[in-house]
Amino acid sequence: MAIYQNMLVAVDLSSESDIVLKKAQMVSGPGAEIHLVYVQEPMDNVYVGIVPQSASFNSLGDLEAQLGEELKQKLTSLGEKYAIPPENLHILNGSPAHEIHRFATERNIQLIVIGTHGQKGLQLLLGSTANAVLHGAGCDVLAVRINTSG
Repeated sequence: MAIYQNMLVAVDLSSESDIVLKKAQMVSGPGAEIHLVYVQEPMDNVYVGIVPQSASFNSLGDLEAQLGEELKQKLTSLGEKYAIPPENLHILNGSPAHEIHRFATERNIQLIVIGTHGQKGLQLLLGSTANAVLHGAGCDVLAVRINTSG
């Protein structure tokens, strides 16, 4: 098995991120550089038409900024837990697969590590972030199976 020195680990900041990070560390070489990446989709893309515009809701931008701060804190905590330096913690904005591919290309990443739930049926037809990353990556991809059946 190849030993990787420059890796991107894509996380969703849930408890499942630990599983993905542990697997990444298992295949990393001594002194490997691990970039921990979370991609925040713009809220206007995700929630348009769902969140009401009212006097109590000033702007989607304010909510997005608040969420961004919370995500940064979670990513920092995860980075500290796995001894990943602050300069290797990245919150990107946009489409997850696109941003992961862009980052991997710009940083000459050798391996992308991402979690997958092994979707079936309709979910598989609609696609998943892991599937989109796998099929568009210019480097190796390790899809870590997340067991949700308990």
